[in-house]
Amino acid sequence: MIIDYGATPPIASLKLPDASHLANYRRVYAASEAAAERGEMTLEQWFSACDDAGIGLTVLKGRDVETTFGGRVTNEAVAEVVAAHPGRFVGFAGVDPNKGMTAVRELEHGVRELGLKGLNLQCFENRLAIDDRRMYPLYAKCVELDIPVNIHVGVNFSLKSSPDFGRPAMLDRVLCDFPELRVCAAPPGWPWVDELLAVAWRHPNLWIGLVAMRPKLLNVEHSGYGPLMQYGRTILKDRMIVGTAWPMMPMGRVIDEVRNLPIGADIADRWLSGNARAFLRL
Repeated sequence: MIIDYGATPPIASLKLPDASHLANYRRVYAASEAAAERGEMTLEQWFSACDDAGIGLTVLKGRDVETTFGGRVTNEAVAEVVAAHPGRFVGFAGVDPNKGMTAVRELEHGVRELGLKGLNLQCFENRLAIDDRRMYPLYAKCVELDIPVNIHVGVNFSLKSSPDFGRPAMLDRVLCDFPELRVCAAPPGWPWVDELLAVAWRHPNLWIGLVAMRPKLLNVEHSGYGPLMQYGRTILKDRMIVGTAWPMMPMGRVIDEVRNLPIGADIADRWLSGNARAFLRL
């Protein structure tokens, strides 16, 4: 069974009410989103597309960007979707670190009361560096609750925020301070891919999420993604996780592109399922 580490099914409650700060993403991903039938697929059709691609479980991620951009995908909304479709979803909470202890309490409520299994932090949307001290209480709470955290790493295409919020070196400092913290860095660090690989080599609790990028680019010369395949089929073979990022990209195409990489069937299976199971502790 394939685990999709990050997609947004066509459910209204899972969409930010105002995503105008992400308008430039629509330009960047225009061709991929057209191929994914963005906005045209019903939930029944979406589940059918998952089945066709071999995807049995999808990770849903809450988001809170209220203090910066005025929007939120609530933890309650994520939990309701998970409960309504048993066995099809794993939910991550989304909180806003700018809210201080309110965010810490919301995370604990999301895990202990709503049954969510991780934390999602979109640092560029919160306009905070990965190692900003306002993040540290949340990292500590993740260790206490024994849950993983997803952290946006790499460039972002929003023209309302800075790409500097995604530098992998900042993640290294966090993992030195919290060696027990389980982190997935997603997307996979472009244009600082080598920097992210170095951090992952240093820290055994860091996974890399191949999300929101074409897997075929790992095998395209000068794409900037090539080192991910070399390290991902050798010393980091147990720490690469694939997400389709639907509706940014068609689910089936993402899976096929992974299978077509020169990495071998065993490594592809790890990327598509086994590594996510270990990260999520399923």
